[in-house]
Amino acid sequence: MTRSTRLTAAATVVAALTVATLGVAPAHADSSYGKGLDHCATTAPFVCHFDVPPGTYHVQVTLGGDTTGSTSVTAETRRTMLAETATDTGERVHRSFTVDVREPEGEPTGPVGSPGLDLTFGGTAPLPAGVVVTPAPAAPRIFFIGDSTVCDQPGDPYAGWGQQLPQYLKRGVAVANHADSGESTVSYLAGPAFFPTVQPLVRRGDPVLIQLAHNDKQTDAVTYRANLTTLVEGVRERGGRPVLVTPIVRRWFNADGTLNNGTALLVNGLGVDHPAEVRRLAADLDIPLIDLTALTRAMVEGLGPEASKALYLTTEKKDNTHTSVHGATAYAALVVGEMRAQGIVPKRLIR
Repeated sequence: MTRSTRLTAAATVVAALTVATLGVAPAHADSSYGKGLDHCATTAPFVCHFDVPPGTYHVQVTLGGDTTGSTSVTAETRRTMLAETATDTGERVHRSFTVDVREPEGEPTGPVGSPGLDLTFGGTAPLPAGVVVTPAPAAPRIFFIGDSTVCDQPGDPYAGWGQQLPQYLKRGVAVANHADSGESTVSYLAGPAFFPTVQPLVRRGDPVLIQLAHNDKQTDAVTYRANLTTLVEGVRERGGRPVLVTPIVRRWFNADGTLNNGTALLVNGLGVDHPAEVRRLAADLDIPLIDLTALTRAMVEGLGPEASKALYLTTEKKDNTHTSVHGATAYAALVVGEMRAQGIVPKRLIR
């Protein structure tokens, strides 16, 4: 099938979309509501917009059509909600997930974005066939506090692991990614858009994953531990479940093919070993630890100097700190594996 034929077929599918919202005022309360044309573009990538207020929503999508398809779904600022899903000719499949809608929709200090909920159907042969959006105000959320390696990056080729993690979760739990580029433990506590905003949103039982280290370049060990402790105690005050996460490694190899050096393993200019401090603090405070430093080090060293370039933006940007979509997705899988193993998120909510 040619590209033009595929797009024509897909456009026909979109024209026949059955789109509904339950308990949410429609963007246009007229006779065309529910036919799909008011909500979704008719050319790929298919963007569907729902004029809903900030909150948590269950989304069910139907994929497939009269041709073979391969469809992914992202929400808001490039959050991957559904990995690319193949459908055979004539096949329809249903998938669902829960999404956090907020303003600003991505990084706390980034662009506000468009109000409401935006869903983008992408992939190599996108075939959306239906969308249902339902308010889910009681749905639990997983909060992320972090830096640029975690955040919802606004544009290619960058991606944060928190941005890619939602694709591993089923309907029933949403990711609230409040990570922001350039933030340290110092700035995250001080900035009104950061912890002062996040803390009141945390509800009893919500996991709050904290990964801050890359920008604590001149933070001494005592201050670093004190700042992390303040974040942990603030989460506990709300009844949330704090989880400390050691930082992802930088791709900085020694001649022997290892990452056993301060640059790769996040030892700052004052000699503070961030991962070691986080490990000790988690033990002292008796809270869960995800040792992402150890996990990412094993992956990068296992791949070696050449193959590991694909995890980062080495080729595209000469950047060995920030991850590609591929790398962020791989690292998100590591985090999900630990959340499953440690019972941070129930197994029934993990794909």
